[in-house]
Amino acid sequence: MNAAAVAPDWRPTYATRWAQTVATVLQTTYPYASQHVSADADDVDVTPVRLHPAFHGSFDWHSSAHMQWSAVRLLGRAADHLAPAARGELVRLLDERLTPQACEVEAAYLRRHPGYERPYGWAWVASLAAATAGSTVPGAERWAQATRPLFDTVADLLTDWLPRLAYPVRHGEHSNLAFGLALVHEAATALGREDVTRLVEERARHWFGADTDYPATWEPGGSDFLSPALCEADLMGRVLPPGEYAAWLAAFLPHLAEEGDPLLTVPEVLDRTDGKAVHLYGLGLSRAWQLRRIAPIVDEERRRRIATATRAQVEHVEREIVVGDFMSTHWLVSFALLAVDP
Repeated sequence: MNAAAVAPDWRPTYATRWAQTVATVLQTTYPYASQHVSADADDVDVTPVRLHPAFHGSFDWHSSAHMQWSAVRLLGRAADHLAPAARGELVRLLDERLTPQACEVEAAYLRRHPGYERPYGWAWVASLAAATAGSTVPGAERWAQATRPLFDTVADLLTDWLPRLAYPVRHGEHSNLAFGLALVHEAATALGREDVTRLVEERARHWFGADTDYPATWEPGGSDFLSPALCEADLMGRVLPPGEYAAWLAAFLPHLAEEGDPLLTVPEVLDRTDGKAVHLYGLGLSRAWQLRRIAPIVDEERRRRIATATRAQVEHVEREIVVGDFMSTHWLVSFALLAVDP
């Protein structure tokens, strides 16, 4: 979708500020949440750069991965609007992190810990690999060569795991399966892993194809940064043919973008320093992204409501993306980029 059709040009105002935020948080080593499971008494050193030479900084592994995705996206889609110093800093950081040696350490870690960061971190690593492979930034081929084996590791882990998963996880945080599968499907399509795209499509139909009358009034949960309803709707829009998808969406969210639809509201945050509470800032951005992706298939009146609501959701979070607490700044740029440039 052409972002200009759904949102004003964000690049003159935000590109450099967001790039500076990405660089700052990636170089903020602590606090860091390792989520490392120690195998024994000798496996307790969780020094971030030792465990994760590619994905340290930015509070945790998955945020480091998707903030590097943000760097690649900014370099590619906002190059003419980035201050030279900001552009150079992003390139330097990616050159330091996305090396064959660092990415092999990360791949080996995933092979030893096959449930680590599943599926959210996997999805962002896949997106990062696809972004580097599709980038025209000078030198990006080095990042693509380094991240491709890491992507293939994730793809292999995913194809082993999904057939053994009895039920999907539907809540609004990292384990949400539909969100992860949507990003992996997009990346695998770009990178030519047809086995992965076919499996995602088959599993999505199996788990979600018969869903109807989703209770949107139950959203949001107090720490959601994803809408379970919209994650599922976005995934099915990727795997179903247009006509079939339109019928599925009408049955799944029959009141989407009607007056009073709770999915159009701006989530409320009462504590800007609480890492779980500020998830709701991300919820506004992820809603904006997914609603804008869905908008072309609904009628004109609903599209107008979506345009109004998504603009309000993005504007509500603007300040927190770059000057909020570290619990916000270490990750929100990525979701802002999705929201303004679907």
